[in-house]
Amino acid sequence: MVGPREDGDRVVRRAPIRRRSFLRGLALGAVVGPGLVETLAACGSQTPGGVPLSSSTPVGSGSAARSSGPAGGLQIATPDNPVTWPIYDDNPIIGNSLTPEKNATLRLYNYEDYIDPNAIKSFQKKYAKYNVKVQVSTFNDTDEALLKIRDGKVPYDIYFPSYDQISKMVTARLIRPLNHSYIPNISNVWPEFTNPWYDQNWQYTVPYTVYTTGIGWRTDKATVDPSKQQNPYDVFWNPKSSNVAVIDDWHTCMALPLLREGRGADINSTDPAVIKDVQDGLLSMQAATHPKVTITMYNDLPAGELSLCQMWSGDVVNAVSYLPKGTPPTVLGYWFPPDGKGSVDNDLMVILKGGKNPVLAHLFLNHMLDTKTALGNFAFIGYQPPQNALDVNRLVSGGYVPANLSAAVVKRPYFTEGYRLLELPPAADAAWHQVWTRFKAGA
Repeated sequence: MVGPREDGDRVVRRAPIRRRSFLRGLALGAVVGPGLVETLAACGSQTPGGVPLSSSTPVGSGSAARSSGPAGGLQIATPDNPVTWPIYDDNPIIGNSLTPEKNATLRLYNYEDYIDPNAIKSFQKKYAKYNVKVQVSTFNDTDEALLKIRDGKVPYDIYFPSYDQISKMVTARLIRPLNHSYIPNISNVWPEFTNPWYDQNWQYTVPYTVYTTGIGWRTDKATVDPSKQQNPYDVFWNPKSSNVAVIDDWHTCMALPLLREGRGADINSTDPAVIKDVQDGLLSMQAATHPKVTITMYNDLPAGELSLCQMWSGDVVNAVSYLPKGTPPTVLGYWFPPDGKGSVDNDLMVILKGGKNPVLAHLFLNHMLDTKTALGNFAFIGYQPPQNALDVNRLVSGGYVPANLSAAVVKRPYFTEGYRLLELPPAADAAWHQVWTRFKAGA
């Protein structure tokens, strides 16, 4: 695949994504299962460093959040219960001003097509005097990724997780605490990510991308225009809507009935009555519009095979690349609540304890947080970096996002006003999945 190139501050051509959305869909559905929690919680004696969990002593302080039962005290961060993770004496912060590793291969572990090849090339060029080589390996889902990281056979240096994996990874000593002196470009990102609730004081994580979940449609094919509805979510329950699709991710899709009813705060509920309401909402949607359950809307929508769909903002930005030749971007529309009260999410970058190049890994994180690098990466993957210098005006005027899709640009206030999909306790997780299985069986 040939990546996008920039001409000054303008995108000449956006690269298509291949399977990133598909893999993301699989991953979100998989990470919440209790099996992996149990596995990682029990893996203390087999961390990459070979150090038993029970033998080490935290030297930092941890503010407790709720615990996940079968994980035996595994903390789970939430916006209402932010967590400062411990820093353990068997997993210390690296020293200041260390020389980068020479003749090294820096190993990245990521989704396919989820990083700009030119970001890698420019990093290798920047540190050419150390003869640095960057190698990217990909995974199919995060269950697979975490288990492979844990077995330690491949010394990956950097991993790109979602925030709902941090508790497992810190507890299992799979990631290194960060030395902030190597990452000054953190000042380029939104302040929310220098003290996020899932990792207070950004001790283990830096942000990678942000995105929203809204409604995408073909303006020339949708029989009902979401933007003209008093409640745009109603289009999924309007029998006049045709060729409808929802995202094949259990939690993202199941939040839809609650968002429609203005109950975004309930999208992580453990209350059986709320879960019953979700079930009723999904089944009534199924009866009204018979939505397709898929994760290929980034291709199906621009191709005209779908008329409207639940959609991630990064996918609708990428959908422009999949429009048939001669079809203008103006046939695509995207809606997300203007007040930010919708579903918002972000991905991260972390340094793995099992990696052999901790200094280079820190420098790579800093490289990806450079605004120029981040902008080029956005042009390639379609998922936006939370950079202070990037806003709607710059991304639209620079050609990164068509004006008619400006609603797909993620804004800082969304991370205050929006709703996050959180890890659920196992019993509630199982109850949600039972509803999801029933819905998919009839979808």
